[in-house]
Parts: sequence; C-alpha cells; structure tokens
Amino acid sequence: MIISFSLRDLSVFPSVFWSSNHCATSIVDLHRSCPECSYELCLSCCHEIRKGELLVGLDRVGFRYSDRGYDYIHGGDPLPESLYTQTSLDQNHQIEPPTEWVAEEDGSIVCAPKSMGGCGNCVLELKYIFPKDWILSLEARAENILKISGIVQMSSKAMSPANKGEMLRRAAAREGSRDNSLYCPTAEDCLKEKQQLCFRSHWAKGEPVIVRDVLKQTTGLSWEPMVMWRALCENVDFNSSSKMSEVKAIDCLAGCEVEISTRKFFKGYTEGRRYANFWPEMLKLKDWPPSDKFEDLLPRHCDEFIRALPCQEYTDPRSGFLNLAVKLPSGILKPDLGPKTYIAYGIAEELGRGDSVTKLHCDMSDAVNILTHTAEVRLSEEQLSAIECLKRRHRAQDVREHVRDSTEEISDPLTHERDVTMGVYSEMASTGKESCESVNVASEGFAEDTGSALWDIFRREDVPQLKQYLLKHSKEFRHTYCCPVDQVVHPIHDQTFYLTLEHKRKLKEEYGIEPWTFEQRLGEAVFIPAGCPHQVRNLKSCTKVAVDFVSPENIRQCIQLTEEFRKLPKDHKAREDKLEIKKMILYAINQAVNEFEELTYLPQ
Repeated sequence: MIISFSLRDLSVFPSVFWSSNHCATSIVDLHRSCPECSYELCLSCCHEIRKGELLVGLDRVGFRYSDRGYDYIHGGDPLPESLYTQTSLDQNHQIEPPTEWVAEEDGSIVCAPKSMGGCGNCVLELKYIFPKDWILSLEARAENILKISGIVQMSSKAMSPANKGEMLRRAAAREGSRDNSLYCPTAEDCLKEKQQLCFRSHWAKGEPVIVRDVLKQTTGLSWEPMVMWRALCENVDFNSSSKMSEVKAIDCLAGCEVEISTRKFFKGYTEGRRYANFWPEMLKLKDWPPSDKFEDLLPRHCDEFIRALPCQEYTDPRSGFLNLAVKLPSGILKPDLGPKTYIAYGIAEELGRGDSVTKLHCDMSDAVNILTHTAEVRLSEEQLSAIECLKRRHRAQDVREHVRDSTEEISDPLTHERDVTMGVYSEMASTGKESCESVNVASEGFAEDTGSALWDIFRREDVPQLKQYLLKHSKEFRHTYCCPVDQVVHPIHDQTFYLTLEHKRKLKEEYGIEPWTFEQRLGEAVFIPAGCPHQVRNLKSCTKVAVDFVSPENIRQCIQLTEEFRKLPKDHKAREDKLEIKKMILYAINQAVNEFEELTYLPQ
C-alpha cells in the first residue's frame, strides 16, 4: 500500500498517520500490516518479537488499592477485610496470563493472536505511508541546506552572555556543581537579545528557568477562580451551566474523586476546609475547564495567558517559531498540549500525607507553568495542635505496617520546607537588579512577597539514582486511600511517589543527589525541560495555568520518553503516545526545507 501525493504539501493528507496496535506508538512511515484484519505493528515491536523480547505478559496493570475506611486514612485501624471497597483512582484490571508471540524461522511475523486483537492467520506485510525513500530524500535535502548555508549548532558556551552571575536564583547545594543556581530573569529581560541567548544557553543544558513578572505584560484580567467560573457560565448554554454548579475534585488524602458544589469548593480555596478531626481537607481541580475547551469556554483568559507567556518563540501554542508543535498543519489531529488550568488548595505546613501535591512525574514534552492567583489559608493554634497529634498517630501506624523504621529520627512535624536544601533560598546575585523577594507582582491588587508553590525538579543525569532510591524505598510511601505502595512498574511514570523533606534528605545521604528546589511566586513562569522529573507542593491555594511545547533542544529527550512510555503495560495511564514527536519532527523539517528551497531556488 503506497500512498502517492505531492511531496511539498503533506497537509492535504491529515490522516495518513496511525498507531501500532500493540504499543500504541504512532507510526510515521515503514511498518507491518495484516492484509486480512489490518492489524498494524511498528518496526520496534517487530524487532522485539524477533529477539523474543516483546512484553506480551504485561498487557494489564494490576494496581488495586482498597478503601480500608475513614479511620485507617487518619492513622487508625482498618475495617475488616471483608468490608474493603476494591475501587481506586488507579487501574483495576486483573493481570492477564502471558501470550506467546514469536517470529517464524525465516524472520516473518504472523499477525497477533486473537487474544491480542489480531487474527493470528496472515503474515504481516511491510508497508509504506510515504513514497519509498521519501524520508531519505528529505534527509539528503536537509543536509544539503546545512552544507550550503554553513549553519552550525552554537555551543551553550557561545550563547552565554559574559556576565553569567546575573539574574540567578540559588536552588540547590550540590558539592562541586556549577548548576546550583537557576536562571531567573524578568519577562521584560526576556525581550532583550542578550538575555534570549542566555535563556537558550541554560535551556540547551536541560536546566529549568524561572521568569518573573510575567503578569505585568497583560491587561490585568482577574484570575480569581470565582471570576473564571462566572466567565465560564457566560460561554455555555443553560443546561450545561446548571450542571456546572457541581464539580468533581480530587481529595488529596484519599486520592479519589469527590463531588462538591462549585461555591463550596471556591470558598474552601480562600478559607480552607477540614475534616471533623481538624485535619486539613486538600482538594484540587485538574484541567478545569478541560484543556480542549479552554480556548472556547474562556477565550479572554486564554488570550491573556498567551499574552503573558515569556519566550514566545518557544511557548506560543499558536505561532511559536521554535515550537515544533505548531508545525503540524491545520486539519490534522493534534496532541492536546493545553493551556491547562490547575486550581488546588494548599498550606505551608508539610502534612506528610494528604498534602496538596503533584506527585513525581516526567512530562513527555517541555512545559511552562504560570502562577496566576493565590490565596493564603492560615491554620488556628487549635488546628495546628490537632495536626501534630494526628501526625504522631500516622507515625505509629507507619511503624505497625513497616512503612517506617521505629528507630528513624523524625524532624519537627511543622518544620517549613524552606530548610529543605539547607539554606539555598538565598537572594539573586548582587547585580544592582531587583531582589527576587522585593518584586511587586500584583494581579489582584496586592503584593506577593512569599512563595506559593514548592517545586522540586531533578536533573536528567540523576534519574538512574532517583529510580534506584524509589525502588529501594517504595514500601515507605503511601498512595490511594493512604495504602502503602505495593507495586511499582516504573518509579517515575507511575506517579505514585512524592518525596517529602525526610525522603529528600535520605536521597542525598544515600545517593548524593538532590533536586533544584525553589518556591514559585505569584506572576512567575516556571520552564520545565522534557526529561526532568519534578513534583510540586502548594504552600497556598494556587491557580496555575500551563501549556506544553516542543523545543528543538529537547527533541532527543522527547523521543527517549516516547520509547519509555511505549514499553509500559497497556493500561498504564502514562503509556499512550499523545505527543507523536516523530510526526512533529517530520513536518517541521519538511516545512523548513521547503521554505528554504523556495527562498533560495535550490533544485529539488
């Protein structure tokens, strides 16, 4: 099956891409297909079948966390096992028995067995999507342009301004390391050519970047959640509006969905909520409204967010010159890269369980996250005293269930996490510019001088040690319904771990690594490079808006993550190839080559 079409206009065929039936990775060109049932298989799966390495025994994830009752969640005894509720936020399928799928002696591959979705009858045939050798031709044309134009990749050293000490925020205390500080310019600085080169220098090395004062570039539209909700109601029909009086929020303690009225949720956002025993109730709305409807339902807020984005050549989801995601032509199904809104409660004290957190994970693409609104909830002395008593109850439960060693030293339960990197929260280098602490960012008519969200972002080179630590200590963590983690498929992609202050200390003691740790302030944008595991804890109630993008510097990491996700079990929530990075690369190169050839009249 060879599809012929104009080599210069791929956009007229918006649906020539599909996914491998086994691994769900997008197929870009060469693949194998069954002539009888159209079962499609990518070449990576074919290689694994021939080598006997195809993961056919992990078709289902066996995650199951039992609801052991309210008292258990708060450190007490569980209900009798007969009363457990076998439901959870995670996958709830039984693990299926392995299915044998091997190549024939001559290397040919018969279609997958019926139990795996194929017919099991016909030999898979090699197929093309593009005309034969078209991709090789495109590669040759691109190399020809590089020769003629003399374009060379600039080193990170060449891109760096002379004064590398300015606009840095210290975020780690690694011995003998030169990357303990993160580049931290203002949004206005990012418009200057010299600082653009500095951004590219840090970004090319896989370092996060913090950009201050991004809301000063906007019209001042309110991001207060109730204002957003009212604007949302104005853009939906009456029937939908009546349904929006209720929202489904995530209860961070149990890790499951709860229904709550919109008004009660937003009242708790500013005033706080608590259980009957005074333990703080942490709720969060993720992706509200849904990101695929954000632009339609909140058009003014969407425009305001895009206006606030720094380094728009990378981040603009509509026309960013260096954002490969925008190279996909109109008419083709595009990945959902946002904008996405995250509205969640938060308090300064680290609770140890039930905190308002985004657990450790690794995004498939680059991302930028802007803190647009905060509300501080202060706890009474009575509630703080109750929390301390409940924490002691939690520790006793941990010891009983061997989640914690009884001899383990416990730090002050209400110690603020600012101490996590032993005083690394120093001010920017003294350069005559504004201190990070003194910046006055006001989107709601007040100044913000303290951090609102605590970020931990790990270096790519530290991922192997981080994975080893999580595997070694996995039994010391709790997940849904506060049950101990009992199965790990991938310690980062499972998104079941949050490293507390104690765990970060142990991680550095045992493996010598630590993350960049810093507090995001109102009006700051955090850039997270693809391939950097990260976690977030809200120190206040926060409204954040984020968008994903794909930068040329991090294509290699995106491809590597795609391969990691491809090998996860079928029902794993991180497994699907939502980014389709290879498709983006193909369109981006084709567009660049065609435009260059048209400008210079190069022969085809």
